[in-house]
Amino acid sequence: MPATYDKMGIHFLYPDNWSLDEGDALDGVPSVSVYSPGGAFWSIALHPRETEPSEVAAAALQALQAEYDEAEAEPVDEQIGPESISGYDLNFFYLDFTNTALIRGFRTPAATCLVLCQAEDREFARIGAVFRAITTSLLARTENS
Repeated sequence: MPATYDKMGIHFLYPDNWSLDEGDALDGVPSVSVYSPGGAFWSIALHPRETEPSEVAAAALQALQAEYDEAEAEPVDEQIGPESISGYDLNFFYLDFTNTALIRGFRTPAATCLVLCQAEDREFARIGAVFRAITTSLLARTENS
């Protein structure tokens, strides 16, 4: 049975064995993260609706590229349900492991959202569909709101 998050005007489902962290608001930006038992995470940050989704995605990309010098990124447009969202797929090395991060920016009726998913590549291969399911549950709820 999945766990449910329903605060800050957002609603999403996530695996009940993942941990929830609401404590990491970035520069006053409301955010929430869920962490897998293996250390992967899915995070959403809410920005004012008038903020351009492409700008928050580009800022997140720039921050990750500054942290991981040899990070390689490619722009992505993705269809999740009826929503078209865009951002970047990023690959980088950390502690001798290859990692993947997905950065997605999109607008809902209430906010501009930045979703960041990140995992070591072996874990990503197992839970990439879980990241997509969490984002899909978020978008399905905002579409029906």
